[in-house]
Amino acid sequence: MMGSSYFYLEFLMTWLSVLVQTGYKNPAIFALEYTLVPDASYPTQIEEVLTSYAYVLRVARDPSIICVSGDSAGAMLVLSLLLQHNGQKPALAVLISPWVTLISGSDVHTASDYLAMPQLSRYGRQLAGSRISVTDPLVSPGRCKDSAWWKRASPSRGIFITYGEDEVLAPQINELVDVLNRAGIIIESKKEPGGIHAWPVASLFLSSGDDERLDGLRTMTEKIRTKIPSR
Repeated sequence: MMGSSYFYLEFLMTWLSVLVQTGYKNPAIFALEYTLVPDASYPTQIEEVLTSYAYVLRVARDPSIICVSGDSAGAMLVLSLLLQHNGQKPALAVLISPWVTLISGSDVHTASDYLAMPQLSRYGRQLAGSRISVTDPLVSPGRCKDSAWWKRASPSRGIFITYGEDEVLAPQINELVDVLNRAGIIIESKKEPGGIHAWPVASLFLSSGDDERLDGLRTMTEKIRTKIPSR
């Protein structure tokens, strides 16, 4: 509904700097400017994601050096990409506060988070549009309970999820982590104490000290380093 790759430009440039600082010689970040609702609905966004991933594969020439990432709706699109892409999977997925279930009965309002459940439900229905049910796993990945499907979808070196303890989406993210654990894939998660939705992004913009501003980015980068060593 809102946001763009330009909004995330400082975040992405900072992440690039952190990647260099941790030893990567030539890191690159591809940011997709996908179409927002209500200008378009399913399948527009996932088709844009699939096309973009195919482009990244052509450039990288090796899926073992690719990490896919996103926050909130972007992380949901990453999960949709994994469930729908039938070719070479990326090495790793690093997700920030994924909005995994478009309309979920487990979402709980919190005093500290800035998300609101009525707006989430409205945006979810706009994203699904008239071509697919809002409960279909292709558009709402949290609805997928099929362990075999998740095993086929999983990146070769697994999935890492970080999210806030006090965010509205925490219950549905907990449910996804449980599903992925039962599927037997490589899944790690970090629940930030007192954290709100997309806390690594919020911390970069709102915190005053460098350590606090970069904590989320450093956490994710260290996880990438353990899974995709620099060459």
